[in-house]
Amino acid sequence: MIVDALHRRFVFGRRVRILADRIAPLLPKDSTILDVGCGDGRVAESVMHRRPDVRTTGVDVLARRHARINVQLFDGAHLPFGDGAFDVAMFVDVLHHTDDPTVLLREAHRVAKYVILKDHTLRGVGARATLAAMDWIGNAHHGVRLPYNYWTDERWREAFVDVGLEIVHWESALHMYPLPFSWTFDRHLHFIAVLSRLA
Repeated sequence: MIVDALHRRFVFGRRVRILADRIAPLLPKDSTILDVGCGDGRVAESVMHRRPDVRTTGVDVLARRHARINVQLFDGAHLPFGDGAFDVAMFVDVLHHTDDPTVLLREAHRVAKYVILKDHTLRGVGARATLAAMDWIGNAHHGVRLPYNYWTDERWREAFVDVGLEIVHWESALHMYPLPFSWTFDRHLHFIAVLSRLA
């Protein structure tokens, strides 16, 4: 499929590199990371190359062949770990694949001190259609569930408070796509947030 080939050639590798560059400095020293919805583990692997002091465990609802990290299957709602088992729970483009992101945010709050979240935000004209197209191109061929559940910044912030998390870092100028794709696919439609438990 030509769209998939173009995505892999011009987008996928750059996306992994930029996400790893952005996430690695946000991790506490010598931390343990739970990568929820880790996919093939490429982002986690790239983060660990930049931060050899951290240790990462992956969980996902689908088993991918040739995963780059060890991946444990889970039911998509209940993380199979004890309270406070990790320093950080990480979600990279995962929560918009759920019907209710607060379910996993509550679980992240339970198992980790911090949450690092990369996801999408509805902002601007045509945002929903653009995000849905990106989602389909990047995920449909893997059999990933696609409910296209995108939230506004305001809805994300409400959810964080509802589950007992507060924002300690937020950035939305990620520059994930090269020109000319960035004119359509960046537009502040992506964000990375670091969240901690409310005092």
